[in-house]
Amino acid sequence: MAALLLRSPASRLLAGTLSRYGVHPEHRQITDQTLWLLSNQRRQISNTYISVEMDDTTGVAVMKMKRPPVNSLNLDLLTEFAISLEKLEIDRGCRGVILTSAVPRIFSAGLDITEMCGKNADHYGEFWRAVQEMWLKVYGSNMVMIAAINGSSPAGGCLMALSCDYRIMADNKKYNIGLNETQLGIVAPFWFKDTLMAVVGPRTAERSLQLGMLYSPADALKIGLVDEMVAEDKVQDTASAVMAQWLALPDHARQITKSMMRKPLLDHMVTHREADIKNFVSFITKDSIQKSLQMYMQMLKQKGS
Repeated sequence: MAALLLRSPASRLLAGTLSRYGVHPEHRQITDQTLWLLSNQRRQISNTYISVEMDDTTGVAVMKMKRPPVNSLNLDLLTEFAISLEKLEIDRGCRGVILTSAVPRIFSAGLDITEMCGKNADHYGEFWRAVQEMWLKVYGSNMVMIAAINGSSPAGGCLMALSCDYRIMADNKKYNIGLNETQLGIVAPFWFKDTLMAVVGPRTAERSLQLGMLYSPADALKIGLVDEMVAEDKVQDTASAVMAQWLALPDHARQITKSMMRKPLLDHMVTHREADIKNFVSFITKDSIQKSLQMYMQMLKQKGS
């Protein structure tokens, strides 16, 4: 196999690691033996709904949701998600996570409606705590979090992407993204609102939330909801290249800056977490809300048939 030139940002990130395998940065070549060694630096973990591939050479993990058909966020997926991300957080070798989907044409359709309909108050409380935990883990992560949005991402899927540091979306007119809760008769809580507002600004956030707007990739790029729009087959490569740029900075400086920007909202959530759960349970158990959700579920069944 011909030697490969170390030209890409991701490749330059490997310079320190390559020296251990007999490749000096000045030589800028990778031999067949080195490629074999590097291939053995990847760790793969696959659970029911979450798979993780950790590249020890770059310090980057690719975390994929895999709950067909639409990666709806049920209690089990959210629990797996939080546990997987926590493991990466305490892994000193992991500096960044690319969050994406293993399901074609969908990033995540958001919260699983069946978790919010026809259950008891205790279940609703447990489910909402898991949703909070997902947001706390992503928004408060010390790692670089990049969302590789390779499909539609409404509601809770949008929140997950918004909580990352950088968002790259596939250029496909059939895809959309946004916090569309009001269309379902649900009110987005304060931390959904504040997360969106921090990304797109107060006026755009207010209009988007009141109308439950879903944006095409191009429109999402215009309002700053996503940072880049690229060809569908370039999403993952672009995420890797952007990750290399972010990881070229000293971790401590970036982490302190991130904490300085996000700590007020994180602290506000932690302080009001129990009250937020009570508010959700009180709201979701109302007869009018349950009827609205049941009608929406019936509509989805009719569409499916």
